[in-house]
Amino acid sequence: MTASLFYLFAVGLLGASLFVVLNPNPMYSVVALVFGFANLAAIYFLLEAYFIGALQVLVYAGAIMVLFLFVVMLLNVQSDADHPSLPRVFRIGSWWFGALALVFIGLFLLLVGRSALALLAPSEVPPTQIGSVSQVGEALFTRYLLPFELASLLLTVALIGTVFLAKKKI
Repeated sequence: MTASLFYLFAVGLLGASLFVVLNPNPMYSVVALVFGFANLAAIYFLLEAYFIGALQVLVYAGAIMVLFLFVVMLLNVQSDADHPSLPRVFRIGSWWFGALALVFIGLFLLLVGRSALALLAPSEVPPTQIGSVSQVGEALFTRYLLPFELASLLLTVALIGTVFLAKKKI
């Protein structure tokens, strides 16, 4: 059961990633990226890395996606919806993406609910330390401190550049 859910969420992640790359409308691409981040969080929950899955939802599907939406809306990027080189299945207005998104959201909510019940139930086996708060904190602030700080600097520079580009000339 776990393996089939893993493959299902992996296919959902790949589909959302393809939709992000192939869709000409940037707003729909950002929404598909949120869908991809939710699938990745579901994979983390399947691997019993609950803290990393929760961070994936809060940080990436929440904060980073708000930043992306802010940048797209601030730059007012026009869509190219009638792009002739795109296959018909990836054009805007496809009903299948909405139906597929509903199926994956339902499975994600089912998985999160099952994971929450597993955390509340007493178990005889001690929980694994993979993906725990202490392990993530130790790795983030020792081994991966430089990439962490560079990513925050890159996001800050991108935000300042966006504001500079969107600033109206007086």
